[in-house]
Amino acid sequence: MTSEPAQIERIMVIAAHPDDPEFGCAGAVLKWAQAGRHVTYVLITSGDKGSHDPDLRPGLLAARRESEQRAAARDLGVHEVIFLRRPDGLLENTLDLRRQLADIVRRLRPDAVLTIDPWRHYQLHPDHRAAGQAALDAVWSAREWYIFPEQLVEGVEPWRVKQVYLFWTDNPDHWEDITECMEQRLAALLRHVSQVGADPATAKLIERVRQRAREAGEKPGYAYAEAFKRFEF
Repeated sequence: MTSEPAQIERIMVIAAHPDDPEFGCAGAVLKWAQAGRHVTYVLITSGDKGSHDPDLRPGLLAARRESEQRAAARDLGVHEVIFLRRPDGLLENTLDLRRQLADIVRRLRPDAVLTIDPWRHYQLHPDHRAAGQAALDAVWSAREWYIFPEQLVEGVEPWRVKQVYLFWTDNPDHWEDITECMEQRLAALLRHVSQVGADPATAKLIERVRQRAREAGEKPGYAYAEAFKRFEF
């Protein structure tokens, strides 16, 4: 139920917003980075709508959230963070987005992709649904010779991702033991001050995240775990 096969050397996380990886799969990311895997983040938006403060301009918030995401990624051993800077809250799974993500997959050639489960029951956030679906569509498109063939120049060729891991899923069939890295995982989440805050309410949030990891670990018998729906190709 744990540990990806040895041939998985390059991992890509595709998510909608800064902080999605830290809420959804940061324990696995840290564990795999510590094992020598090369991890890249692709954030489709910069979270420019992630505030209820009417005086905080979206551009300033986006810059702040990008900085927080880079700090969290460094803590987790992520090698590169790519921001596509599409509008937060308005994300759609368009052909243009699929094309852009397929190009990134073809150029960076990840063996495994982690993304949001777009089929989660009652997933209300449209950005999360769109990001997960766009990522999966791009994984399929990237391996096809006649899909976006204009990308296949200068040594770029179709690329077949070996595995996909969906986080925030209702139908997990794979669990990663994150017991040894739980505290580092939580510390990375706390880098997102604009989202998690810096007051007593933050402690309650952290405890909720910790409790979810405990619950995820119950079936496989781990103290803390992250759960995924995994596909192999």
